[in-house]
Amino acid sequence: ERFKAGKSGPSARRPDNSAFKQQRLPAWSPMLTANTVLPFFYFMALSCMLLGVWLLLTVQSTQELKLDYTKAGSCDECFEIHNSASCRLFQGDVFFYYGLQNFHQNLRRYMDSRDDGQMVGRTTNLKNPSTYCEPFIKDQKGLPIAPCGAVANSVFNDSFTLSYHGGSSGPAVPVPLLRQGITWYTDKNIKYRNPKDGNMTLAQVFQGTAQPRYWQKPAYELDPRDPANNGFINDDLIVWMREAAFPNFKKLYGVLYRAKKPFIKGLPAGNYSVDVSYNFPVQHFRGRKQVVLTTVTWFGGQNHFLPIAYLITSCLTLLVAVVLTVAWCKFGKNGRNMEE
Repeated sequence: ERFKAGKSGPSARRPDNSAFKQQRLPAWSPMLTANTVLPFFYFMALSCMLLGVWLLLTVQSTQELKLDYTKAGSCDECFEIHNSASCRLFQGDVFFYYGLQNFHQNLRRYMDSRDDGQMVGRTTNLKNPSTYCEPFIKDQKGLPIAPCGAVANSVFNDSFTLSYHGGSSGPAVPVPLLRQGITWYTDKNIKYRNPKDGNMTLAQVFQGTAQPRYWQKPAYELDPRDPANNGFINDDLIVWMREAAFPNFKKLYGVLYRAKKPFIKGLPAGNYSVDVSYNFPVQHFRGRKQVVLTTVTWFGGQNHFLPIAYLITSCLTLLVAVVLTVAWCKFGKNGRNMEE
């Protein structure tokens, strides 16, 4: 309407006389006083302290046993670890992990050295891998590597056999471990799929490809006991392909199978030994290897970071609250003693 009236100049660009454009909307501006701020600080300090103590007690309720086997000898030896003392009962579900130290899976070039199109089962990528896989893209004969890349080439290939020595003179009892179902559901069923070509077998589909340089078997023969656990959907391969965020990490190897005695309630107290097929070298990057037996709670495994973080936050908040309280008591409510 102003434009129709022929108005021009600054008045023509003036915003409408509305509450929104003239910034007259109702607003709430809290008055931060000692009576409101100090109780909040004390409440937050108490809440963080209670939460930290609760999480710390939860974490400490988990049971964990770590055994370092780095200095087992040469890679063609079988190393047996004997626990000198009787182990306490590991009640409930028990998880078997292998751990690595000083192995940087989070290196960007290492993480990029893979072909997700190949791992999802695309036949075109099977024999024409992505250039991101260089230099692990073809073998010396010029055949494409499947799976290609540095991540798959460096897959952890030590194997373990856990045995229970119940009696002083009785035979050792192999501890049954579930070796499947240890991956994320989305990884097993969506992110990783085997290539298919009509009615051809998996070995026929992989014809014309080569196994990674440091692999002992081709991808289609990773698990001779279970044909459904071969190729790109092999559980051990999928677990390894999910890169760790830190150089010191552990990855799931198996879960205790509790259907038979004496393992129905968990790992019974006694002596255990671990036979290790030593295949994965760590000397060239100054790494270390270990096996980890642990139970879990709703909070997960034995990780003290979050409880300690809450306790430290509680102490700092309480310290700030005490300082503010002293300052308020000294200078008064209205700062009448500030001049001094």
